[in-house]
Amino acid sequence: MEHEVRMVAANGLGFETLVAGTGGSRFALLLHGFPEHFVSWRAQVEPLVRAGYEVWAPNQRGYGASSGPHGVAHYAIDHLTADAAALIDVGANGRPVTLIAHDWGAIVAWALAADRLRHLERLVVMNVPHPAVMAEGLRRPRQMLRSWYVFAFQVPGLPEAVLGANGARTIRDVILKSARRTGHFDEATLATYVANAARPGGLTAMINWYRAAMAGGFERFRRGRVLPIDVPTQMIWGEEDVALGVELTEGYQGLVSDFTLRRLPGVGHWVQQEAPDEVNAILLDWLTTPRS
Repeated sequence: MEHEVRMVAANGLGFETLVAGTGGSRFALLLHGFPEHFVSWRAQVEPLVRAGYEVWAPNQRGYGASSGPHGVAHYAIDHLTADAAALIDVGANGRPVTLIAHDWGAIVAWALAADRLRHLERLVVMNVPHPAVMAEGLRRPRQMLRSWYVFAFQVPGLPEAVLGANGARTIRDVILKSARRTGHFDEATLATYVANAARPGGLTAMINWYRAAMAGGFERFRRGRVLPIDVPTQMIWGEEDVALGVELTEGYQGLVSDFTLRRLPGVGHWVQQEAPDEVNAILLDWLTTPRS
């Protein structure tokens, strides 16, 4: 499969972006999560290209060679959704847009769709709930305990010291220990994640996403305040996620008008990497099935 990595200018920043399937009839933007990189989509790019998509998988702000502004405020949700909207503007060229996202990328995708910043043909989110459902989940002690690391990330310098230890090889351990299927994490991919975190200032930029979230900006997404998402939406969820309880896949009435849920037993948080064949089959079947 032919592909290239290019630096794309959008929203006043530069985004290191994997581009494949140039000239496809549809446009797919793939947004990774923490502590990842566009290589997290390595198993999805080629199937999407074969299905007729031009695929863009950027490293989001603060990741890889993409711009990483200094200061927590630059990682507020409105900046992150503006990045994604600008990448759509640059890449789509009037073609139908599918937004596919995992972890923090899925938070950005939920917010972009809820704010109706750009017209989407389809939305696919993986292992992160709608912000309203997440807010409700955090009222329960079990999910509060699962999310302990979010609160630890607020301590200045501490997460950088812990995750940056031994040349940031702790990142490798975090991913493997939280996965339920590790066979698809080859050493080259893990080395990319470690190098990504080991960049000067890299971990601070990546963790600033969590710090900015705790500073506010998500109140408008609470149930009763947010508009229902009117884009056909598929959620793919690995049931053995150690950080996010499977109960967060419930309660989408009034939040998403066309919602399809597929849960994968025995699969952890890194769902599209742990179970690429299953995820690709689910994803492509849903994307190619007409919605009423």
